Order: sequence, then C-alpha cells, then structure tokens
Amino acid sequence: MTPALTVAPFAGEAAEWDAFVRSQAGWTHFHLYGWRRVIETVFGHECVFLAARDAGGRLAGVLPLVRVRSALFGHFLVSMPFVSYGGPLGGASAERALMDDAESRASGTHVKLLQIRARRALETALPVGHQKLTVVIDIPEGGPDALFKQLGNKMRTKIRKPQKEGVEVRWGRDQLEPFHRILARNMRDLGTPVQSQRFYEVIADTFPESTWFACGYLNGEPVSGGCGFIWDREMEITWSSSLRLASGIRPGYFLHWCFLERAAQEGCTIANFGRSTPNSGTHEYKQQWGGRDEPLWWYYRSADGKVSTPNPDDGAYSMGPRLWKKLPVPVATWLGPKIVRSIP
Repeated sequence: MTPALTVAPFAGEAAEWDAFVRSQAGWTHFHLYGWRRVIETVFGHECVFLAARDAGGRLAGVLPLVRVRSALFGHFLVSMPFVSYGGPLGGASAERALMDDAESRASGTHVKLLQIRARRALETALPVGHQKLTVVIDIPEGGPDALFKQLGNKMRTKIRKPQKEGVEVRWGRDQLEPFHRILARNMRDLGTPVQSQRFYEVIADTFPESTWFACGYLNGEPVSGGCGFIWDREMEITWSSSLRLASGIRPGYFLHWCFLERAAQEGCTIANFGRSTPNSGTHEYKQQWGGRDEPLWWYYRSADGKVSTPNPDDGAYSMGPRLWKKLPVPVATWLGPKIVRSIP
C-alpha cells in the first residue's frame, strides 16, 4: 500500500527544494527554487510552488507553478512561464498527487488555462499538446574536436565563415547589455515583444555560476548574442539573436558553435537549442546542426478550449506582429516588457 502523501505550498528552505530537484531524473534548470525569486522580483506574479510530502514529512515530489493574471490576456497557471520546462518531479504517486492539486487550484480559482510544461509523458488524464519541440545534440566523447567533426563539412564551413571575417566571441556578465540590445532589435523586427533587461539581470544575479552570456563582435561592434544555462551535464541556449549584416555574414553560426564548444569543454553530454514551433524557420535552422527533435509534452486544462497561451497564430492577436514591426526600436524595447509579462 502506497503511503499517504500530502500536497501543500512549499514552506521549507530553498536548499531542501533544490537538493530534491537535483536528485530526480529529468530535472532542469527551471525547476530550481531560484526561479521563484526571478518571477516574483521581475514580474510580481504569485508563485505557487507545490510540495508533496510523505507521512514522515519528507519531500516526495515538487511542482513549480506560477499564477499569471492580466485584464487583457486572462488568468493562467503555468509551470513554468517564459521558459520551456516545468512539470512535476518525484515518484509516480507524487506526480499524480501534484497534478491533481494543480487541477483543483485551477478549477477553484477560475483559471483560463492550466499549462504544465513537461519534458516527458506524465501519468495524467489531462490532454497534451505538442505545439513546441526542442532540438538537442548528443555531444560525443572526445570534447570539442570530436563534436566539430560530427557536425559535417557544410556546417563547419558556415561556422568558419564569420570567424574568418573577424567575428570574435566574448563571454561574461558584461555581455548581458549588448546581448539584450541585439535581442530587442531582432524581436522588434520579428514583431514580438521582448523581455526587459532587468529580467536577465535578475537571472544573472540569482544563478551566477550556471548562466552564460556571450556576444559576437565584428569590428568592435556586437552583432550576435546569446544567453544559456548549464545543468546536470546539459547546456541549453535559451535565447539568442543576430543582426542582419549587409555583407552576408551570419554571425549566429559562430556564436552557437562557441556555446557548443564550451559545453563540450565543461563535460556536457547534451546541447539543447531551446524550443521552437515545428517546421518554423527557427526549427529548420536548428535542424541544420544534425540534432534530433524532442517533442515537448505540454498538458493543459482549458476553460475556453484553447490549448496555449496567447500567440500570433491566434486570430485575435494576428495583427499584433505587423503593428509591432512598425514601432521604433526604443519604443518597442520600452513597451515590450509591459506586454510580455502577461504572456507566459
């Protein structure tokens, strides 16, 4: 007989939560307790981090949930907003208990959408959507040289071109500001609101050892930038952007290679390119690196039949990207965080 489990908002110390997370198969950086600080500090959203405990009070499972409310977009309960992964960790009975509690909270507070962003299939009756996927590369033994050889001639040529043209990559916290400047410009061009620079600053302050910032420079000017995370021998490039250069140089190839190279040097066995929409241009770019697709298992409970948070594919918001592209970059950079904070 399975011992009884009790689910309640976590009231322990961060060290207890993180020790449990790191002991579980399939944990990710976004399960760490520090993300509570990031979400509360930057957005002021209510964090409902749930813990399942056994009869002896020991942790048996955890589920980081965040409540996102807005008059414009609605009321969401998401694990985890603004990133790809969340979902429960623990044994099968703990996961079921946590999911049941999340459903009850969503029903009892009239949530428009409960969304559990898992990386794998869960034992739940909730429907699942595969509207997003990630592309991952298995890093071979032998370090960067073996990885570079694995990429193939065509990709190696694309990496070498910006390097031969003089693009150099710099690492460190001081690359946060130029990274965000490039990201803001590129997101405006794509018609998508950008997160605030403060979001990345708080992330860097909270996770100084496991957050990577890098920018590629040409003639002393930043032309590409990325932010990634490392955990459990895996590295994810979570956000990246490059400027469109008139000379035809595509600095993003060299920047991404530098992230992969560093991951191999650090002993990682998996490099993760972050989430994409299947068959999108971004997805096709990532497939060039010879990785494999991993569908994301995003479970949901919807009050209006919609399976995801607001996006441009929704007819109600389809005009947004076209209008956003017309904004001056400084205006889009200032206004974007006020909008995107409500779109988890």
